[in-house]
This record gives sequence, C-alpha cells and structure tokens, in this order.
Amino acid sequence: MRVAALQSEIVWEDREANFARLRPWIERAAATGARLLALPETYSVGFSMATDRIAEPWEGPSVAFLQQEAQRHGIWLAGSVPELQKEAGSGAKPANTLVLAAPDGVIHRYRKIHPFTYAGEHEAFQAGDSHLTVDIEGLRTTLFVCYDLRFANEFWATAAQTDAYLLIANWPEARRHHWQTLLVARAIENQAYVIGVNRVGQGNKLSYAGDSRIVDPRGEILAAAAKAETLLIAEVDPAEVAATRREFPFLQDRREL
Repeated sequence: MRVAALQSEIVWEDREANFARLRPWIERAAATGARLLALPETYSVGFSMATDRIAEPWEGPSVAFLQQEAQRHGIWLAGSVPELQKEAGSGAKPANTLVLAAPDGVIHRYRKIHPFTYAGEHEAFQAGDSHLTVDIEGLRTTLFVCYDLRFANEFWATAAQTDAYLLIANWPEARRHHWQTLLVARAIENQAYVIGVNRVGQGNKLSYAGDSRIVDPRGEILAAAAKAETLLIAEVDPAEVAATRREFPFLQDRREL
C-alpha cells in the first residue's frame, strides 16, 4: 500500500487559511495513488494552548474538513484536532484528538495519552486513556501523537497487533535529534513501520524543522524530508512486517517484571 505524509507549515490559529493551504496538497497526494495521507498535529491551528479560541465542538470544522476531503478523494486522511468530547459539560477541557477519516466518511478517534507537560499542554487539554489500532485496507495501524513518541511502553503494548505506527507531531527544532532517533528506534524495537510526520515553519516563537520519516520494520528509512513543505511517499506492506518478525523473533522474548 502506498502511504503519504505531508510535512506542512501551519498558519497560527487560522483554520480557513490552513484549509485553503492544504487542499492542493491533499489532491496531489491522492493523485499519486496514496491510500493514506497524514497531516501534522493540530494541523488547522498550530500547537496553541489558547483553548478558549481554538477548541472545537464534537465534529467541528476541522473534523468536517478531514471527513469531506477523505470522501472527495477516496483516501484515508489523518490529522489532530483540539476537540471537546461529545457530551462535554461546561468548563470541560478538549482533547488533542487524532482524527482518522476513512474514504466512506467514517471517523476514528485517538486522544493523545501524554499531554506535553513541559509546554503546559496538560493544563489546557485532557489526556486520553486508551490505544487505537485501525485496519487500513489490511494495514493494522496504531495511532499516536507527538510526545507519545517518548514513551516506549505505549508502543510495546500495541506491537503484537500493529503493522505500522502513525505518529503526527509539532516537534520543535531544538530537539530534532531526539525526534529522528526515536522514530527509528520505535521501528526497530517493535519491528513495524513508523510513519512520522512533523510540521515546518514558525509557530508561537518556536521553529519546526520537519524531519518527517517513513521507516521500515528493520529501521531503514524509506522516505525523509528536511526543512521545507514536502510530501513524502512510500510503499508499505504488512507481509514485510510478518517476514521480519519470523526472521528475527525478538518480540516473543519481551518480559514484564
């Protein structure tokens, strides 16, 4: 299956500007034959903590955009959204929710388990409490968001039923080496593909270097990008995951003490 990752810039807290910016890129990705396209974390507003301005109701405009574009182009489309829960009461915090829209319009939601406390995300957003793996046309895909990457136990917990990890981020340039290294590490230690997409440009006085990667189950980089808006394309195959795990049956030796 062909997958794509869009390493894009994000206009700060301006949904309509970001929607307009992304539409040609989504069309381009679909034209390559990609079945899955991943956008960065908080793709429509940037990594803002101003939830009074950016939080959206259940199935708000950023979810609707993903759903409509997925249906229009007949692809799977992913990006995260600052979304309130369906029956959120007064004063409720939104979750940083990775929304995966299927070609038929069905929506899958993963809520970021690890808010980035270093930036105060835990004060503005509620944490998720469960993993999510979605079968994308035969590719068992487990969803994570940005800071989750630092917690190997989350990846280990889902490895047995995962062919590919999809991880979307706003990861600052100052720690780009960590991002690059951990993407490869998660692929090697779990013998699964890792599709890691990060943003580029400036946001709230932070610089983002991109460094998006698609990594295979042996840790080889299939596609990579530097500091520019870029569309990454790679072929992934669940049979390659199975073959790697047969040849090197390391996962069976994990122990919990």
